[in-house]
Amino acid sequence: MIEIRPLGEEDRPWALDVERESWGMPVVARLGELVDPTGFPGFVASVDGDPVGLVTYALSGDACEVVTIRSLREGIGVGRALLDAVREAAVAAGCRRLWLVTTNNNVRALAVYQRWGLDIVAFHPHAVDDARRRLKPSIAERDADGIPIAHEFVLQLQLD
Repeated sequence: MIEIRPLGEEDRPWALDVERESWGMPVVARLGELVDPTGFPGFVASVDGDPVGLVTYALSGDACEVVTIRSLREGIGVGRALLDAVREAAVAAGCRRLWLVTTNNNVRALAVYQRWGLDIVAFHPHAVDDARRRLKPSIAERDADGIPIAHEFVLQLQLD
C-alpha cells in the first residue's frame, strides 16, 4: 500500500538527492526559466516505510503547478497517488487549475498524466533546446531510450 505524507524538513536531504539524481542539479528548466523546487511544499510516497516518490508544487493565485514529480518505483501507482495528494492540496488552497510542464520524451508520464485527467493545452517546440543553450547546458540531448529531448508540453486540469 502506498502511503502519502507531506514533505517535511527531515525529508529535505533525501529530496535534494532525488532532485539531483533526476535532473542533474536541483533546478528544473521549464517555460524559459530555471525553477528551484527545493524549498517548495510537497509530498513523499512510501511503501513499507521506504520512500518511493516525491512531488513538489507551487501555489500562485488560483493555480497550482506540479513543479517536480518523481516515482522511484514505477508501475504501482506512485505517480497517481502523488498527483491525488497535490490535487487535494490545490483544492484546499482554493485553486481553480492544476498544471505541469513535461518534455516530449517523457512518454510514460504523458500517458499517466492523461489517464489521470490532465489535458495537453500547449506545445512549445524546441523549448528544451533553447533551455539547454541559455539556461541549463547539462540537459541531455537524448534520453536513455535515445529519444531526442527537445520540446515541452503543458498539461492542466480544471479544478472547479
